[in-house]
Amino acid sequence: QVQLVESGGGLVQAGGSLRLSCAASGRTFSNYAMGWFRQAPGKERELVAAISWSGGNTVYRHSVTGRFTISRDNAKNTVYLQMNSLRPEDTAVYHCAADPRLDTILSGNALDAWGQGTLVTVSS
Repeated sequence: QVQLVESGGGLVQAGGSLRLSCAASGRTFSNYAMGWFRQAPGKERELVAAISWSGGNTVYRHSVTGRFTISRDNAKNTVYLQMNSLRPEDTAVYHCAADPRLDTILSGNALDAWGQGTLVTVSS
C-alpha cells in the first residue's frame, strides 16, 4: 500500500493562494491515479480534483474549475493542488487519496490509501 503525507495548508485571506503537496511512498507512485478531497465541519466529504497516473486526464468539481489546478510529478512521487482565488467556502481539511483506477477515485469509495489531511482556512 502507498503512504501519503499532505502539506501546505494554512490560513489565507479570501482571494489568496495556497499550494498543497502530497508526498507518496511505499509503492510505485506512477501506478496510481490521485485525488484531492475536502471535508468542511458538518459537511460531507467531496472530491475536489483528480488526475490519472500519467497526468493526461484531470477532473475538477464545478466550484473550483478555473481556480484550482491539480498536477503531479512522478519523478518526485508528489501530487499538487494549486489553489487560487480562494473563497471562505473553500475552508476545509484537504486529503489526498490514491488508487490504481481513476474511476475509483471519482467514486470516492474504497480507495487504496488516504493521507491524514491538511487544514485550509480562508478568512473573509
